[in-house]
Amino acid sequence: MLAQQQQQLSACIQAAVQSLVPDANPSIVLERPKVAAHGDVATNVAMQLARPAKRNPRELAQSIVDFILADASMKDLISSAEIAGPGFINFRLTPAAHQAVLPEVFTQGNAFGNQPATQQKLMVEFVSANPTGPLHVGHARQAALGDALCRLFSSQGFEVSREFYYNDAGNQIDNLAISVQARAQGIAPDSPEFPADGYKGDYIMDIARAFLAKETVSAADGEPVTASGDIQNLDDIRRFAVTYLRHEQDLDLKAFNLVFDNYYLESSLYTDGRVDAVVKALTEAGHTYEADGALWLRTTELNTGDDKDRVMRKREGGYTYFVPDVAYHVSKWERGFHHAINIQGTDHHGTIARVRAGLQGLNMGIPADYPAYVLHSMVKVMRGGEEVKISKRAGSYVTLRDLVDWVGLDAVRFFLVQRRADSDFVFDIDLALSKSEENPVYYIQYAHARAHSVLKQTALSKQALAEADFSLLTAPSEIKLLQRLAEYPAMLSQAAKDLAAHQVAFWLRDCAADFHAWYNNERVMVENTALKTARAALTAATAQVIANGLDKLGVSAPKTM
Repeated sequence: MLAQQQQQLSACIQAAVQSLVPDANPSIVLERPKVAAHGDVATNVAMQLARPAKRNPRELAQSIVDFILADASMKDLISSAEIAGPGFINFRLTPAAHQAVLPEVFTQGNAFGNQPATQQKLMVEFVSANPTGPLHVGHARQAALGDALCRLFSSQGFEVSREFYYNDAGNQIDNLAISVQARAQGIAPDSPEFPADGYKGDYIMDIARAFLAKETVSAADGEPVTASGDIQNLDDIRRFAVTYLRHEQDLDLKAFNLVFDNYYLESSLYTDGRVDAVVKALTEAGHTYEADGALWLRTTELNTGDDKDRVMRKREGGYTYFVPDVAYHVSKWERGFHHAINIQGTDHHGTIARVRAGLQGLNMGIPADYPAYVLHSMVKVMRGGEEVKISKRAGSYVTLRDLVDWVGLDAVRFFLVQRRADSDFVFDIDLALSKSEENPVYYIQYAHARAHSVLKQTALSKQALAEADFSLLTAPSEIKLLQRLAEYPAMLSQAAKDLAAHQVAFWLRDCAADFHAWYNNERVMVENTALKTARAALTAATAQVIANGLDKLGVSAPKTM
């Protein structure tokens, strides 16, 4: 049901309510019945009003139905209405109401489902990997989820910015430097002399060779760095290694067809004084205290759900990891991003309350639920029925580029968003490569390619399709497909609202199934020219909306397969 149709029906229901129960102000919700045979759209408004109106809900529902069916403006929208159960009202739409989606698709094309600009800025921070190695499959899931959400919110009128936060400070960077130093000195990863917490992948040797060769490397947003070749200078090694790996991660992201608008360095929060400023502000506001030689934040008093106070500055010195995170989110807010989403692994769950507590303690007017979080579970990779754990390049994990090389970008992107982010996911390499109905990417893309094959056979122009007699589309499978297309705009809005890109994947699979079923039931190449043109128009509209949906996931829509 299209948005304007929902608004029209809601207004008529509201008018009926005002006529029957003048003082009532119910929440009118329109939903699709769980059982398709029950109708096209349903409401429980009569059940809401029964008690305050002191009326039997079924009798009240019948009065509402009588009012609506007597309204002349409803004739083209509602064909019938039935009372079900304790007082649900189930409406059936007219064929014309279902067919109304086609002119919308032909008029709007690639923009079908999009909303007008809202002038609201949104930052989505994702991937944000430590520059200590190649991006792994967990980062790949973040990349797929984050980019899909960016595309979703762009379609809903938001001004979206993609940001990559580099954790380029801390022990992991020190471990990287001493690992490269060891390899440059000829110490093998399996040697007792190799650092206990060092990184052992082949990429460490690549960095060591490049450092000794005094090569020059650069990252997407930084100045070129030339190696000194001095293996005793850990600072030089650290700077070169970080830049080298940032460049490698740039290549990973390029393979994923992902471009970030901005890169933000954790180290800059210290050099710019942002971390110290946050600690000072929280202390002056009375939200910190000293105990056991450490500085604590009163997170339990800041109404963010934390179960105990948290250490900000450790006894031995240095800040805990959530303190720079608070400073980083102050930066987001001050840059005008009053909507922010973070895509992180489920192991970051404990960070949420601490970061929000710190932000609340600053009294900057930041909402208590800022930023929003999408936490994802990790990914298990299977091939030939066995788990794949080792990548020669990375040493102990499958990389993002491994996945893309094995199955292609489309399969990687789709597979990694097709389930709820917080659900465990098994990436089946064999399934991703199969050309079968069980492979959702192939199944959906095949529907799009099949549609274009049909359109090529008809040889009809876009104008002819747009001017077709849509009233001829009355077969049950045609009505079902039209219903599916009409759901698309509302589905996009809900998926963005729920931060749930997997809803787009579900819809695409259902739409492809409806199209294949219709194609198998109704012939397009019939002798009746008007009917052939109408069915070709439905084919073209379906192809357009499937392409629009795939684009929201960053997946291509091939015209031939």
